[in-house]
Amino acid sequence: MPEPLVRSERRGAVALLTLNRPDKLNAINEPMIAALDAALDAAEADDAVRAIVVAGAGRAFSAGFDLGADTGEDRPDPADVRRVLENDFRLIMRFWDSPKPTVAAVHGYCLGSSLELALACDVTIAAEDCRFGEPEVKFGSGVVALLLPWLAGPKAAKYLLLTGDDRVSAAQMQAMGLVSGVVPAAMLLDEALALAQRIAANDVQAVRLTKQAINRSLDIGGMRQALLAALETDVVIETNETAESREFNLILKRDGAKAAIAWRAGRTA
Repeated sequence: MPEPLVRSERRGAVALLTLNRPDKLNAINEPMIAALDAALDAAEADDAVRAIVVAGAGRAFSAGFDLGADTGEDRPDPADVRRVLENDFRLIMRFWDSPKPTVAAVHGYCLGSSLELALACDVTIAAEDCRFGEPEVKFGSGVVALLLPWLAGPKAAKYLLLTGDDRVSAAQMQAMGLVSGVVPAAMLLDEALALAQRIAANDVQAVRLTKQAINRSLDIGGMRQALLAALETDVVIETNETAESREFNLILKRDGAKAAIAWRAGRTA
């Protein structure tokens, strides 16, 4: 039997969901999205589950979301790009909207849209060795769920998103208010589960309604509308070709990511 893309297990009143594509640094593709949907459905339907922890197997939490297989076409089909991005957005926001509290336990790498997924969780616990980043601009891509301005403020969001820095430390993320706690890597899962158990021990209705009230305060401020508008911008970024993006993608396909990024950096040196 093949290994499941998402391992799901119970730890007392906590459902532990583990991304399980370690050979690809848990890059989240469409089959893994379907597996996460199924695992979340089961956890949310189980009255004995009072909190959800999401973690990653192997060397990383996740290197990001796969945009889909390379079709060999120079120009992506806009309808297909929109479908993929909307599905990615929907999955990320499931953790935000879940009626049960969600905790992300991140280590190794937490990059791109997988960082957005971790941000969408109610609490994020990071290993000291974890490196974070939103490197999309390096590849001419956009952000699927633009949560950063709402959670860290515009200055921190612009730093992370406009530089494309993918080596941001857990301590830096904690200083920005994006990580709830930083612990030694060996203690990460135990600490995340213990935190989830503490939440699970509280009154379930009070926890659920308090989470909803916090999220609603951001929606009243316009967050949901802003996220949907930003998703439309991402569709434009992913489907509009420029002379620079055309050359970058040619080098990317021929010589790989490092060569393409070096070419772009060389143009501005």
